[in-house]
Amino acid sequence: MTDYVTLAGGCFWCTEAVFKDVIGVESVESGYIGGSVPDPTYKQVCGGDTGHAEAIRIGFDPEQLQLGDLLDIFFATHDPTQLNRQGNDVGTQYRSAMFPADEAQEAEMRAAIERAQADSAKPIVTTIEPMATWYPAEGYHQDYWETSGRSNPYCMAVIPPKLQKLRKSFAARSKAVAA
Repeated sequence: MTDYVTLAGGCFWCTEAVFKDVIGVESVESGYIGGSVPDPTYKQVCGGDTGHAEAIRIGFDPEQLQLGDLLDIFFATHDPTQLNRQGNDVGTQYRSAMFPADEAQEAEMRAAIERAQADSAKPIVTTIEPMATWYPAEGYHQDYWETSGRSNPYCMAVIPPKLQKLRKSFAARSKAVAA
């Protein structure tokens, strides 16, 4: 059985790369959610006028990976204290947000925010937003780290530190460490 959760933590290339390395994650799809324009393009979303967030839809096996553990990894591998930005990526499209599929997911998300806040001196600004229409990103955004990311200077600066943090802080959850 596969469960799905939709999360936005800045650039979807970066969050996708992290979760593709997590044991129990079966799929990661980059896309757009939470905006007002139907079938938005990457260019439209990057313009910041559609209201969408760059996000990932994670398929995971709940027998191998509990949602709470997955959310703890989410909070630890991006900065949930930055409002509408992650590092140099600025705009609502880079917001930290979670989109629960049901009340049980929402309760898990609220608990994860509380855990993250207990470990942070700054306020957590991650929002819980209503589930909305999911628009998969264009094909060239899928599996970006594996296909194009290593030749992209931005990705080379941002993704390896995120992967290092995952592999250090959540070593038992990393496919690379377990291999």
